[in-house]
Amino acid sequence: MPLLALPAVFMRGGTSRAVMFHARDLPERAAWDPIFLAAMGSPDPNGRQLNGMGGGISSLSKICVLAPSTREDADVDYTFAQVQIREASVDYRGNCGNMSSAVGPFAVDEGIVRPNGDTAVVRIFNTNTRKIIRSTFSLVDGRAATDGDLAIPGVAGTGAPVRLDFLSPGGSATSGVLPTGRVRDWLEIQGGSIEVSMVDAAKPCVFVRARDIGLVGTELPEALDANVAVLSKLESIRQAAAVAMGLARTLDEARQGRGIPAVGFIAPPMDAPTLSGETIGAAQVDLTARFISNGQPHRALPVTSSLCTAVAARITGTLVAEALLTEPEGSIRIGMPSGILTVGADVTCDAAGQWTAHSGAFYRTARRLFDGRIYVPQG
Repeated sequence: MPLLALPAVFMRGGTSRAVMFHARDLPERAAWDPIFLAAMGSPDPNGRQLNGMGGGISSLSKICVLAPSTREDADVDYTFAQVQIREASVDYRGNCGNMSSAVGPFAVDEGIVRPNGDTAVVRIFNTNTRKIIRSTFSLVDGRAATDGDLAIPGVAGTGAPVRLDFLSPGGSATSGVLPTGRVRDWLEIQGGSIEVSMVDAAKPCVFVRARDIGLVGTELPEALDANVAVLSKLESIRQAAAVAMGLARTLDEARQGRGIPAVGFIAPPMDAPTLSGETIGAAQVDLTARFISNGQPHRALPVTSSLCTAVAARITGTLVAEALLTEPEGSIRIGMPSGILTVGADVTCDAAGQWTAHSGAFYRTARRLFDGRIYVPQG
């Protein structure tokens, strides 16, 4: 049977890559999963995705689907799909902040949005979280600029900045910015109980102290990959948090969706090595963080999880706020395996003690890598 050929664009957004589709070029939603799995080369028991476009790690196994929006407050609808590597599973329950940076440039270059002048402001409706993201970037001859001086940790070279403002990011998949109503909780996991903070801003996250799981907090992905006991404990924390946050009804159900909540461990500022062999000085950061993404140690930080970390840092009493040695006046500087990520977060607490995340902002770069047709088996 001939292969199915679909128009597609391959793009980098931040520290991720994805195949970008127009919704008009895809069949009905119920038929997406087999196409996306085949496009990425999943499931692959070897974990390499050599039979598709995936790269064997979660940040390189992604799909974005774009369409003109019918909403008055948005220009483009954006659906994100996280394709699992070893399993035949596609997760639509969260967003990818890194790939969100590619959505605005894609929308302009593909003619979904036609701005005037030398700057584009694209209002993106993320269908996964039902939140609005405002993307602002420069134009050159009517197309998204690519050349610029912005360097982001984990990506070689520099590029044109894309500013992303996540508006009202609280409660992206749960009841609110504090899904349990508390800044700290105790979860029952394998081997006992552990104190955590569960926060939902742009993406639901569960935070634990690095020292409480036997780590320093500066470990690099390779060392974490080899620490099966710690990865198992972190997965147990994720599953228990999924139930506590209302993302799953049972632990069995939580085991089926490895993407949310994201699980991160945090520590105070400290000197730490990076993947490039350089060292981050303790004075350069406000806190240290590592994340597990779909069961794998992330080589940078997922951007939505980073935004959630910055929001959590602004909420008095969370484990993230506890890790701060001083209260930062501006953006939060997070030390991570690829360097330092700076994230702004506007968070307030009212007279009744209710916390609200008004917005979160950061800069990324994005670039179109190639376009053409992607071939997948039919049926």
